[in-house]
Amino acid sequence: MKTVAILGCTGSVGRSTVDLLAQVPDRFQVEVLVGGRNAELLAEQALALRARHAVIADPGGLEDLRARLGGHGVTAAAGRQAVLEAAARPVDWTMSAITGAAGLAPTLAAIKGGGAVALANKEALVCAGDVMLRAVRDAGATLLPVDSEHNAIFQAMADRQYDEVDSITLTASGGPFRTASIEEMEQAAPEAALAHPVWSMGAKISIDSASMFNKGLEVIEAARLFGLAESQIDVLVHPQSVVHGMVHYSDGSVLAQLGAPDMRIPIAHTLAWPQRIRTNAPRLDLAALGRLDFEPPDPVRFPALRLARAALRAGGAAPAILSAANEVAVAIFLARGLGFLDIARLVEAVLVEIGPQRAETLDAVLHWDAEARRVAHMHGTALGATRHAA
Repeated sequence: MKTVAILGCTGSVGRSTVDLLAQVPDRFQVEVLVGGRNAELLAEQALALRARHAVIADPGGLEDLRARLGGHGVTAAAGRQAVLEAAARPVDWTMSAITGAAGLAPTLAAIKGGGAVALANKEALVCAGDVMLRAVRDAGATLLPVDSEHNAIFQAMADRQYDEVDSITLTASGGPFRTASIEEMEQAAPEAALAHPVWSMGAKISIDSASMFNKGLEVIEAARLFGLAESQIDVLVHPQSVVHGMVHYSDGSVLAQLGAPDMRIPIAHTLAWPQRIRTNAPRLDLAALGRLDFEPPDPVRFPALRLARAALRAGGAAPAILSAANEVAVAIFLARGLGFLDIARLVEAVLVEIGPQRAETLDAVLHWDAEARRVAHMHGTALGATRHAA
């Protein structure tokens, strides 16, 4: 029986992972669940999966968590140190789904355990790619990509003939503004940006999809995961979100992974790897779908891709600065303090102001993450004031 841990079990990816595990209770032993602030949901998941240990990141939720788990034999803890200790527990498979910079140290702790780490935290490789990959090599750990696009590439490279790969293509739905004008995007409210036409996701990633910052971060992550140059990674807008990724080989072959737009599919692939397990995800019906469309992304309406590619080429702390500034910009936009197109403007301003910096340790990454947030808040205030004055 494979032992597992879920870091970020109360988030979107975490809940999908819990759903999958509940379908095959005899194949996995859940050692630890780590949630954020929702003690009620965390306790419910721990009891349903018969977890041995539950950790809530918010110390204020510990009393509630213990009360809900009382008498069921599940130990409980809270706080940052408890999260790190839970992440370091030796298990066969860990889902790393704590979003943002908060997930960096727990992901690193899980990697150092030497097991398989299913990576749903983009920031781990975007912000601290060199640090994480060095830890993977040192610990003999295995990284399994959970993002649907990277998981698609991973599956299409199953023969492991990496030297014969010419390039890869990541697909993007195009989000709710795929056909919108610049003027419409300039005036877009948070509700419009959150209304994703295909995927059901949390607020931050929904906004990133609308701006295509998520695809920019995925380009950086793909370069780290698969050892590719920026020039070898293409992006195509594919509104049906059925083809998740393609690998172009030196003999002219193109291998693609297709599936319904349901995160349970890539999660299940990593959970059972190198085998597979059955899921209750929808089955793909190409005849009913009728057509598959592809188009290049518009660099004018979606400058995030340009910024992400520039950060990848710059290296060092640039990807961490990009990610942190975007996180702040999205939060300000959701609070109606910025316009939608101001997100990219703010990120570019932060990248220019801080400039190229080195980041060879996790502490250095976290330093530049914090500095980028400080500068982003400063620029966000200025941009917001300009917007409201206009």
